[in-house]
Amino acid sequence: MPAIVFKELPYEWRVGWRYTRAGRAGRRNGFISFISGVSMLGIALGVAALIIVLSVMNGFQKEVRDRMLSVIPHVEVMSADGGALPDWQAVAEQAMRHPEVRGAAPFVGAQALVARGETMRGALVRGIDPAREPEVTPLAAQLARDGTLAKLQPGGWKLLAGGELARQLGLRPGDPVTLVTPNGQMTPAGVVPRLKQMELAGRFEAGHYEYDSGLVLMHIDDAAKLFRTEGPTGIQLRLGDQQRAREVADELARTLGPQVIVRDWTRSNQNWFAAVQLEKRMMFIILTLIVAVAAFNLVSTLVMTVTDKRADIAILRTLGASPRSVMGIFVVQGATAGVIGTLGGLALGLLVAFNIDVIVPALERLFNASFLPGSIYLITRMPSDPQAGDIVPIALISLVLAFLATLYPSWRASRVQPAEALRYE
Repeated sequence: MPAIVFKELPYEWRVGWRYTRAGRAGRRNGFISFISGVSMLGIALGVAALIIVLSVMNGFQKEVRDRMLSVIPHVEVMSADGGALPDWQAVAEQAMRHPEVRGAAPFVGAQALVARGETMRGALVRGIDPAREPEVTPLAAQLARDGTLAKLQPGGWKLLAGGELARQLGLRPGDPVTLVTPNGQMTPAGVVPRLKQMELAGRFEAGHYEYDSGLVLMHIDDAAKLFRTEGPTGIQLRLGDQQRAREVADELARTLGPQVIVRDWTRSNQNWFAAVQLEKRMMFIILTLIVAVAAFNLVSTLVMTVTDKRADIAILRTLGASPRSVMGIFVVQGATAGVIGTLGGLALGLLVAFNIDVIVPALERLFNASFLPGSIYLITRMPSDPQAGDIVPIALISLVLAFLATLYPSWRASRVQPAEALRYE
């Protein structure tokens, strides 16, 4: 701190800063006394741990969300009665008038069993229009670029399956596969499930296990015939801003009327997002306790300082310092340690969070280990997404806890009686 600025500060600030720098009995012991340094280090490590953990959780959430939204649309508009959507072209045109809607495509959605031999797996079957589907899902756009989507032709009875589903069934492109639909047909022997022999035209990898293991794509005309829907069961919409999906869905629900159900991607995966938010909230609370423990180490630091500086306090009191001024000195000392610790933790946490893609591979090479096996987590790098909405509350909570920790020792310092303190000096 420049000398001129330092001299212009109130004496409570100047004395508090000197006590922060001083060792026992006023002797200089480096820039920061050992006990103050330990308190600052504890706060810094707690703040850094909070920032790093929440940034990694945000990164995982963003990674999963992006992979999810590469497969599903931002908004779905479906018939209220669960059947075919009447005059879907008019509904799509009306939805496209919304300034946030960028693309629309019809679809047929149904559940079915995918079978090969005696092996069966449940799957979500989505009938799509290969010409319009790339407008609403990045996965379809990718499949269109490599020519896979063009293999779905009306009447061709071909399908595309998630890579994990194909592996579970032992399927390769060109292999026959059987779809078993839930809407059976009546025969003299009773209700018999409807079976359709189809051909696997290709596989896709969305990077999200739920869809790689349970999604099947086929042409919308074939799906409508197979499930007897007489047309698309809904339309899929792509938005310019995915974060406004719920707001746009509510506006479209009012515009399109009660004959349709409008559902956005946050409601479709509500349980998953609620679980992630709960986990993140619990981690925030648990790690905040680490910061609280470190902050309240300042109590013991300041109590030791007050005990060591009783003679100094008595001299200040005899020179006319008020109890409030004495209290202010030790509040400044504790608050300084809290501010330095918090700023150090912010710097360390952000440094690690922004460079975790470099740090984790270095640790993997050092320990010859893989922290994120691709076969288990489907991603091979540690994601990180520091957000101001997490970092600002962390800093504020750390500062508040550090300030609260200074109150009791500072109050004790203000209660020191000069005559009693100087009796044995």
